[in-house]
Formats: sequence, C-alpha cells, structure tokens
Amino acid sequence: MGDRWHVEVDRSVCIGSGMCLHHAPDGFRLDAARQSHPRTPDSDADEHVLAAAEGCPVEAISVTLLGTGASVFPPEE
Repeated sequence: MGDRWHVEVDRSVCIGSGMCLHHAPDGFRLDAARQSHPRTPDSDADEHVLAAAEGCPVEAISVTLLGTGASVFPPEE
C-alpha cells in the first residue's frame, strides 16, 4: 500500500492563478472567488498534486503524510 496524503490550500495566500488546475485538474477546483480547494483533501499520493504544490507561485499548497503529519511539501528545512 502506498502513502496517503493530506492536502491543504491556505486561501489567505492563494492568488487564484490556476496553476494547480494546470498540473492537477482532478486534484483541485477554484471557487467563485477563484480560491483553490483540494477536491479530496485526504487521498493517495499523486505526482500531479505534488507538481501542483511545487508549481504554486505563492506556495499556498501544503502536503503532509496522513497519520504522521510529516511534511511532503514544502520540504522541512
């Protein structure tokens, strides 16, 4: 069994660029205010969701391991 992730978007930081939809159209949606939301906050690890987090111009997307809370993105320094 693979890793399971928890995905969050900090909507106080999100600028609605839509880059998350470009990288992971099945992973995110924009609301009427163009704020991003994960379609399924808890899901199997997905390289497209990780690419969306890495490609967010304001780093509004965080990804952690379900259960442990260990950071997947952004990487811990």
